[in-house]
Amino acid sequence: METASSNNVTNSYDPSANYTLPLAGLTALFFMWGFITCLNDILIPHLKNLFSLSYTQAMLIQFCFFGAYFIVSIPAGKLVRRLGYQRGIVVGLLGAALGCGMFLPAASLHSYALFLAGLFVMASGITILQVSANPYVAALGKPETASSRLTLTQAFNSLGTTVAPFFGAMLILAAAEPALEGMSETAMRAQEADAVKMPYLMLASAFVVLAIIFYNLRLPVVHEEGDSAEKLKYSDYPHLVLGAVGIFMYVGAEVAIGSFLVNFMGLANIAGMDEATAAPYIAYYWGGAMVGRFIGAWVMQKVPAGKVLAFNGGMVILLVAIAIVTEGSIAMWSLLAVGLFNSIMFPTIFTLGIAGLGNGTSQGSGLMCLAIVGGAIVPLFMGMLADVSGIQLALILPALCYLFIVYYGLVGHKPR
Repeated sequence: METASSNNVTNSYDPSANYTLPLAGLTALFFMWGFITCLNDILIPHLKNLFSLSYTQAMLIQFCFFGAYFIVSIPAGKLVRRLGYQRGIVVGLLGAALGCGMFLPAASLHSYALFLAGLFVMASGITILQVSANPYVAALGKPETASSRLTLTQAFNSLGTTVAPFFGAMLILAAAEPALEGMSETAMRAQEADAVKMPYLMLASAFVVLAIIFYNLRLPVVHEEGDSAEKLKYSDYPHLVLGAVGIFMYVGAEVAIGSFLVNFMGLANIAGMDEATAAPYIAYYWGGAMVGRFIGAWVMQKVPAGKVLAFNGGMVILLVAIAIVTEGSIAMWSLLAVGLFNSIMFPTIFTLGIAGLGNGTSQGSGLMCLAIVGGAIVPLFMGMLADVSGIQLALILPALCYLFIVYYGLVGHKPR
């Protein structure tokens, strides 16, 4: 999932400095939080089976994870301003490591509540990372090439979401499978719970190693430009408000579909796959978003961004409709293909929403970032629908979200 920062900073570019190592470290951060966000799509079906959860209860995983963005973003900004960006990165990494580490006692105690607490702590650390790391990427090089550096790091974020399903399928879902043969119910549940220990211990260790590296790196000092931002009157900028709604709808729909993919492919009338077999297919969903970003960047040089956004939204609605009314491989591949058209939506909605805000851009960006909480709300409501009507019919909810995105691309994004 894409990230955005609402911080205004000055560039401290030194032509004589070598920024290769710091940029490599920051790129690793983007990869890690893309990886760990997508790993939730594997964790959901695993914990659903482990704790015999309803779909609504299973979606609390995304609710706790993305809810942290909404709750922690503003305090994280204040914390980073107090500590500085480099120390902010270290604190964020250690917070993410702590959250991953909480999975070990959660598995040992067989506690779903502790799993959810660990996810919230982990996501809080990642939120601090995002507030800290984005300005550094912009500062490590020439100001005129800042956008290309951010695009590169976002590509590694997408790479993380693409490879995570293979990691999760191999180390979490496949590791739990032998427990199904010749074991008591208690022993089987214990082995399924233990399957998450090693992957999240590895992730916690990686975050700690990165924290040590960033603590010892010599990074340039990044300065705030000062609190000169204009206080926006939101009623004067309906395209901003509608853009925030668009971000809410997009992130919510994207996360909701990704969260249900394994269970969707497990349906007897779709593919009848077991979890370990279905999980690697999620890479097509997130990998399609990575490929589509490059295609979209070329297309939007020739076609207005609003029209491209509306077209992509329309294509997603068509694909979701096919997944609802058909069965078998047609339904499966239609839903996986949604990722290709998701690709350009977040950055396009974001840039259209903050267009023309002038000195109020920082405040507008902050509003757009808070709207990422859609990733907590929409999947939860889709879970409620799935418990009542089944997964296929529940896909109507994200389809309605994309309908708003079509409206925003055609009409809603135009400043008035």
